[in-house]
Amino acid sequence: MSDAATASDRRRVRTIHRRLKRHFGSLEPPRRTDPLDELILTVLSQHTSDINAGRAFESLRAKYPSWEQVAKARSTGVAAAIRSGGLANTKAPRIQAILREIAEREGRYDLSWMEDADDQDIRIYLTSLPGVGPKTAAVVLAFALGRSAMPVDTHVHRVTKRLGLVPPKSTAEQADRVLHSLVPAPIRVELHVGLITLGREICKAGTPRCRDCPLNDICPTAPLYL
Repeated sequence: MSDAATASDRRRVRTIHRRLKRHFGSLEPPRRTDPLDELILTVLSQHTSDINAGRAFESLRAKYPSWEQVAKARSTGVAAAIRSGGLANTKAPRIQAILREIAEREGRYDLSWMEDADDQDIRIYLTSLPGVGPKTAAVVLAFALGRSAMPVDTHVHRVTKRLGLVPPKSTAEQADRVLHSLVPAPIRVELHVGLITLGREICKAGTPRCRDCPLNDICPTAPLYL
């Protein structure tokens, strides 16, 4: 990609950000304060809604008030506690493996050291944990630590492909790398929130509602649906 093309693409990204903000209003995300809580909640959110993930998280903490208790519990008990989040029999052992690995490395169930750590060091650490990928690492960076990360969930991945921001056959991991270099740091989190909202309300997985989209005149795939 040439410097001119890069500059043009970044101007287009800023245009998308401005229009989404004008259309949906504030794009500020909810903030949580503990990176370990955010990590486990993000695992619970995989392949389910935020509401179901939140219910599963609250149920898990009600049954096991400490992360040590979760790590040492029977997997079947953890699965029962998080049943409302879906895929409980898969997520329960994954969560326990993550917690045990953190305790092994840190000597405790705590990731507060990340508050003062470098973004790249945090990414490397998180993605070295069992079953933790770039999207989960980016969520922790963005929502628990307030860093300029842009998680690529299923909505962001679909919408950015339709907008031509990432290659049409890109994987989520490839899209993560492209968007990290393309989207200016100060707007990454807000753009993530805006694209998720667009994907949920307008740019749906089946047939997108392009006539209602604030980006339809700059979207290369909109003519397919208008």
